[in-house]
Amino acid sequence: MMKAIGLNHSFESAVADIVDNSLDAGARKVLIRFIRDSASLRSICIVDDGHGMDDKTIDRAMTVGGDRNYDEDDLGHFGIGLKAASLGQARKLTVVSRAANQPAVGRRWLIDAASKGFECDVVGSGFATSLLDRDWRHLTPSSGTIVLWTEVKSFAAIADAKALDRFIDSYLTKLRHHLGLVYHRLLAAKKVEIAVDVEDVAAGEVGLPFSVDPIDPFGYIRSCRGDYPKVLRSTWRDRPIELNCCIWPGRSNHANFKLSGEKAEPFQGFFIYRNGRLLQRGSWNGAVLPERELQLARVAIDIDDTQSALFTMNAEKTRVEASSEFGAVVQSATDGKTTFLQYLDHARSAYRDSQKRKRERPKVRRPGKGFAEAVRSAIDDEYEFLPGEALDVRWVDLGDDTFFELDREDSLIRLNRRYRSAIIGGRDSSLNDAPLVKALIYLLAEESFHGAFLGAKRKDNLAMWQSILTAAARAESK
Repeated sequence: MMKAIGLNHSFESAVADIVDNSLDAGARKVLIRFIRDSASLRSICIVDDGHGMDDKTIDRAMTVGGDRNYDEDDLGHFGIGLKAASLGQARKLTVVSRAANQPAVGRRWLIDAASKGFECDVVGSGFATSLLDRDWRHLTPSSGTIVLWTEVKSFAAIADAKALDRFIDSYLTKLRHHLGLVYHRLLAAKKVEIAVDVEDVAAGEVGLPFSVDPIDPFGYIRSCRGDYPKVLRSTWRDRPIELNCCIWPGRSNHANFKLSGEKAEPFQGFFIYRNGRLLQRGSWNGAVLPERELQLARVAIDIDDTQSALFTMNAEKTRVEASSEFGAVVQSATDGKTTFLQYLDHARSAYRDSQKRKRERPKVRRPGKGFAEAVRSAIDDEYEFLPGEALDVRWVDLGDDTFFELDREDSLIRLNRRYRSAIIGGRDSSLNDAPLVKALIYLLAEESFHGAFLGAKRKDNLAMWQSILTAAARAESK
């Protein structure tokens, strides 16, 4: 059992399970620190400034299958989260903690010893104190808890220092995104601050902390329809159920819509929350069949433990199973004017309208090298492309003070390099820099790459744009 628990956790969901414990302990700040030793990753620490634990409390926390009373607003639920999340990811779990006006205490599970006889080590108070009193920068845990994972399974596959840098960047990005989505309500309400950093013990340096920012799957700037969002209400066993229904704008390129994926289609459906924490990001839970035309539809549902016969969350808190009664609950939801089925029809119509507008636009040349991925993706969302070569953009020495020139033969927009530093400011130059300027010049000049020759009106427009943009670039350089 000890070798099997936690194996359904991803790295990100396992860290989130530990953060749940921190929040239940009243933490206002949480730090996740990756600890490296030059070319190898040694461990990960999750540090909080919560209430901390004494001897009896830490024994209960480290007991596999132990029972405790949960408050109705706690994020914990099953009593195995700390152990399952940790031992599913690492072969060694160390927990040190300090309650107010109490000595520091610690315990350690080694997966091999635990598998043979439930042998949990007692960590000396001196070691526990020294770990808690380290410089954690983001917080000072006068009371609080540190969860330390050593011999993390996924860390062992890293081959060299360069690969390690890419690995850490990838893990930090995915972790910040996952936590930003799962806790977006709590982060936006300032109930907790979460940060991630990296310590290199060989160099004796700690990198700058990266904050975890909220990613709200309902955080659009404007609704696709003026009559949304709206709340549809239903009941289950005389208890109220609210469906907070929204319809996203079509073809949105917002990170809150795509949720780190290339496409938003997998994220249609129900987003289910418990005590402000996101448990499920999309899925119709059998009440509706997923379809392409419903990808703009998202519904927020808040659940609590009184509805355990209707909703059951999995141990990893990443998915919710709905009972057979759920379909009828959803079908009967209404605000007095709009039913749930009508809401689905509204979402389908919004998607079809967005695709119709796209098809009615003229086709354009595909943006190629020199354009940032976000710009290419946004243009892809808005236009269909002509066959043939992509249109590239490049900084070059033009030999004069004009801002740009067009090379129709090579499908290339050349920007004058003398204005580059003024435009990008103090940021490092790169192939895809200055995304705003390049997007604007693409929108102005793309049509000039159509056809065999330029008409008089198009030439006059290009001359006018050249004059205005060159004047603007000179002003930017002063």
